[in-house]
Amino acid sequence: MDCPNCFNALSVRASTVARGPEGAKTPGKVYYLACFICRWTTRDVGIPDQTAASGQWPERENPHNNRINTLLEHYKTKALREKMEKERKTFSAPRRGYTHLAERYGLSGMIARRRAGLPTVPLGRDTEVITPPPPSVASENVEELPEVFLTTAPNLTELTTLSQRLNLMDSQPVLAEDMIPPHRRLYIKRSQRCRECEHNICKPEFTPASIKFKIQLAANYHLPSVRILTVEPLRSGRSCEIILKLTNPTQHLTSVQFCPLPTEQEELRDLEIEMEKLFHKDETKPGGGRESLVLPSIGQRSSVPLPPRRVQATVTAGISLPAGGVILPPRDDAAEYDDSGDTHNFGDDPKVVVWRKGNKAAVKCVITPEAGLEVGASVLCGFVLCYGYVNTMVTVEPARVDLQVRVYLSPGNIVGEDSTIAQ
Repeated sequence: MDCPNCFNALSVRASTVARGPEGAKTPGKVYYLACFICRWTTRDVGIPDQTAASGQWPERENPHNNRINTLLEHYKTKALREKMEKERKTFSAPRRGYTHLAERYGLSGMIARRRAGLPTVPLGRDTEVITPPPPSVASENVEELPEVFLTTAPNLTELTTLSQRLNLMDSQPVLAEDMIPPHRRLYIKRSQRCRECEHNICKPEFTPASIKFKIQLAANYHLPSVRILTVEPLRSGRSCEIILKLTNPTQHLTSVQFCPLPTEQEELRDLEIEMEKLFHKDETKPGGGRESLVLPSIGQRSSVPLPPRRVQATVTAGISLPAGGVILPPRDDAAEYDDSGDTHNFGDDPKVVVWRKGNKAAVKCVITPEAGLEVGASVLCGFVLCYGYVNTMVTVEPARVDLQVRVYLSPGNIVGEDSTIAQ
């Protein structure tokens, strides 16, 4: 079930209470629903606790339940009558002396009635008149507002918001004490495939509520992550230090190097080269000019590679990158709980690597915003991250390749001049 207050998933919580007659009470467990986000519980609205964790939680009856059931039954009967009239016209037409047994004895109408939940009667004997339910009558009389709303200040914590009322369409409670947890919405499994190799990128479990994935080929499992750890106040035309935290998510040792962004001419040249490779990809395939005899299967989706695109980003600051590379050890889940210190000795320059722990390292850089930027203007800088990747998916023996990825940083906005620095 969902939380009616913040719309997040509720969790089952257990508590120990004493049950039994006086003088012979024994401790037992009872279960209730609680939200870990807003701390809402079913005890806040008077829903009794259950003795089983998977028990049926009581639900309040909808005050308009009888009206809704009457309308549903009426429209089911009306739809069935229209279907029967259509079947009569179809069956009454001459069919060259042949009549199916289901049509002769009205079995199709009986099956349709049974599916609709109505009594099964022969097809030609349903002459009852459909009585429509009484229509809803609009009233112009509106109840007067109680005087308590005019004399007493409302307590907003006891009233529901518009989104909370719309979440409970059947009751639309006004007071927070009348909110009940609604059922979870429908969840759908979704599998995503790569457009190049058609391999599963994301394949969830059969249980929709499970967060574990069978196949994890996302970029964050293979690409070193770059995060801004600290940054000095940004001022137009002045240099400031920024510390970046690098993390190696793979199980292999990797080396990271920093390169400047390509110029506009270099980017256009690389774009043309990639376009040529894309258009002449079919000519480089082996086959001796003969078409392949292997036909694609019906359920197999064709591979549609995306054309290279130019990065539309306006850099407003220069960055001074470290000259040497930084070595990142492989990921170790137990290293986060080890306080004995790192035993790696990579000979880091203390002016470049200011901190290191496990597969993480903090690197110091210097950025200089362009002169003439106004106060409040956003700053954007970037560089090319060169790293080594060990491919273990295609071949039996791990193959190491060198990859490059562009990284754009947005450290913040330009601030005004400090009085201390101005003096």
